[in-house]
Amino acid sequence: MDSEDVVEVVVTGPDAEWLAGYTRTLVGERLAACGHQLAAIRSVYRWEGQVHDDPEARVALHTRRSLVPAVVARTAELHPYDVPCVIALPLAGGSPDYLRWVVAETRAP
Repeated sequence: MDSEDVVEVVVTGPDAEWLAGYTRTLVGERLAACGHQLAAIRSVYRWEGQVHDDPEARVALHTRRSLVPAVVARTAELHPYDVPCVIALPLAGGSPDYLRWVVAETRAP
């Protein structure tokens, strides 16, 4: 097991409360070991031909690389947006004990 087995999946949502419930669901289903949430971010983006500037929340989920497709699929089921931000970032390294913990707390794909 090395850092290539664990990724950080970033998801944004409409507000901190929705995102906290979403994170609890994914951790409860063992799709993520944990989520570190930023309650207030500002998103500037183009959608349907217009520029938007909206408040949002953001969570960084720690999970197995092999679970990313399941996280993406579950997010599509739960998320209120038509096209939610769900991106998986590789890890360059980390505490071996923490990385083992992430793998132990998530389900096998």
